[in-house]
Amino acid sequence: MNDKTFVDTNVLIYAHDVDAGHKHQIALELLRTLWADRTGVLSTQVLQEFYVNATRKIRKPLSKPGVRSVVDTYAPWCVDGITTSDIAAAFQIEDQARIGFWDALIVAVAARSGASRVVSEDLNAGQSIAGVKIHNPFREAPQRKPRR
Repeated sequence: MNDKTFVDTNVLIYAHDVDAGHKHQIALELLRTLWADRTGVLSTQVLQEFYVNATRKIRKPLSKPGVRSVVDTYAPWCVDGITTSDIAAAFQIEDQARIGFWDALIVAVAARSGASRVVSEDLNAGQSIAGVKIHNPFREAPQRKPRR
């Protein structure tokens, strides 16, 4: 894989939430691949959302020091901070793609970073927005069969 992949918050959360079942494994493998290929990117928005959600909103919140360490680990993936140009682009994307502002900001920064795709379960998989393809890595995942 040579193209950059922008990682949305939910992928990071699943990768660090051991209670996320098959999504945990999928997210972990995806992030490992992006590390190996050196193609992962994200934004400060994603890291902020990850911190809040991982320390407060998942079933078993993670420790603040632990989550801060994860944020530090992914800091090299961050594209330059969100700019007023990104916000203006997000306004256009929000209106054209009819998605929420925060998702539009993710797409705007992904496009600016040169990412060819965004991995997220919050956007419409297969859709192309602002030249960036949306991919839901969890959608194709086979459901775990119940044990007998």
